[in-house]
Amino acid sequence: MYEVLIVEDDPMVAMINKQYVNQNNHFHVCAVCRDGNSALEYLQNNVIHLVILDQYMPQMNGLTLLRMIREKELPVSVIMVTAANDSTTIEEALRLGIVDYLVKPFYNSRFQQALETFISRQDAFHDLSAFKQHHIDALLENNLKSSKTSEQFPKGIQEQTLEKMCQFMKENRNNEFTSEVIADKVGLSRVTVRRYMNYLLEKGSIVGRMNYETGGRPCMLYRWNE
Repeated sequence: MYEVLIVEDDPMVAMINKQYVNQNNHFHVCAVCRDGNSALEYLQNNVIHLVILDQYMPQMNGLTLLRMIREKELPVSVIMVTAANDSTTIEEALRLGIVDYLVKPFYNSRFQQALETFISRQDAFHDLSAFKQHHIDALLENNLKSSKTSEQFPKGIQEQTLEKMCQFMKENRNNEFTSEVIADKVGLSRVTVRRYMNYLLEKGSIVGRMNYETGGRPCMLYRWNE
């Protein structure tokens, strides 16, 4: 489970952000800080994986805190959630390596998309010790994808990634693949691929069968359903 710190001076907004985070069972909000100084102190003394960060705060704004996080090389990812929509702030935040940037007000679906982007990154870094170019391209594509989220898909399923998976399976409709092979071909993590394969199985878009002829642990083989 990923530990989350919310840095937000507005108690109502902080409460909403906490509710949104807690809807995803991969995350746990361990603390809420009202200003940058207390947030920095907390980060230096606790293990945090993700910070939900506002820009407009007393004592120290969000970008200043973000710069200090990078200067101190604290191993934490950051999602900006703020009313600041000026180009200077957004450009600086991107340059400092944020996972995503959400402008208030926003829908819960967009917030969940940001969390899933973080998870996809973590999955990739966990599964791969070395990256090929297409793996890197997939990570960067996650950062640049459209902000729109289709409500017709369940949590954790993004339209653009689903299209990529379907395209690969259609183009290779006569072949069967393990999730490991698919992950390598499309540049996604194995955990992410298995999530999408399960979704496509439920939809009937693909079929799967268990292969017991591996000489070891059985594995699932997937192919496009004609």
